Amino acid sequence: MVQEEAVNDLLHHLDTHKSMGPDGIHPRVLRELVEELAKPLSIIYQQSWLTGEVPDDWRLASVMPIYKKGQKEDLGNYRPVSLTLVPGKIMEQFILSVLTRQM
Repeated sequence: MVQEEAVNDLLHHLDTHKSMGPDGIHPRVLRELVEELAKPLSIIYQQSWLTGEVPDDWRLASVMPIYKKGQKEDLGNYRPVSLTLVPGKIMEQFILSVLTRQM
C-alpha cells in the first residue's frame, strides 16, 4: 500500500539543485507543492503498483552527453546521462525502500 505520508516525505526530501526532467517541471516546484501533490501521486503510485504498469510519460528520458576528460572533439570523451521525470524518480525511490525493508 502506497501511503500518502511516504510520498509526502519523499517530496519533502527532493534535491532542489537537481535538473528538471523532459516534462519541464523543476524539483523545486514539486517540493513547494507537496501538500497538493502527495495525494494524487500516491493514488497513481498505488495504481501502478497494483497493475505493474508505469505511465507511458514516465518512461521518456532525455539523454544528454556529458564531457568527461581529454579532447572535446573526441566523442569517446563523453558519457551519456539520462534525464527522467521527477515523479518517476520518486516512484523508483519508493520501490527501492520497500524492497530494502523486505530484505
